[in-house]
Amino acid sequence: MNNKVVYAMYQTFVRRGFSTLRFNFRGVGRSQGQFDNGQGELADAAAALDWAQGYNPNSSACWVAGFSFGAWIGMQLLMRRPEIDGFVSVAPPANIYDFSFLAPCPSSGLIVHGSDDELVPEASAAKLAQKLSTQRNIRVKYRTVEGANHFFGSHLDTLTGLLDGYLGENPLSRPAPPPPPVVELAAAAG
Repeated sequence: MNNKVVYAMYQTFVRRGFSTLRFNFRGVGRSQGQFDNGQGELADAAAALDWAQGYNPNSSACWVAGFSFGAWIGMQLLMRRPEIDGFVSVAPPANIYDFSFLAPCPSSGLIVHGSDDELVPEASAAKLAQKLSTQRNIRVKYRTVEGANHFFGSHLDTLTGLLDGYLGENPLSRPAPPPPPVVELAAAAG
């Protein structure tokens, strides 16, 4: 949860007035447990969303945002929780994990990827975004950050600018008091 990309995403949502939660999956950082190949991590994300919604029961909207492995988990959570109104997926590992469960994708969102991502080729993320964009009743924006690697290095300002711009143009992201919960999902790529 202290990854620079996750922290930048978190700060962008906070600046926009969202109630925002970021957490470590089991076995990451000081969290208990061990890696569970996605099943336990999905349960972690659901528990975090339950907590955020309990903390803020009158929220007007709910978003999920994730980076890398956390983007994959976030998209699975999106499929299981109809109250999620939008998503942000940064560097989704579409070459490693199967995203075919997103048929149909229930919510609109933003996918951002680095053009020089050394772990997830940009073409695989673009293919995922294209597939989602063909579905009815949702809009998926796909943006690349030119020159950015998987961790966005010196391109974090560009990433946050894209996220902030997307949230600014999306009516569901203008929270009315109390602000909506956002669950930030993160995992270290090795």
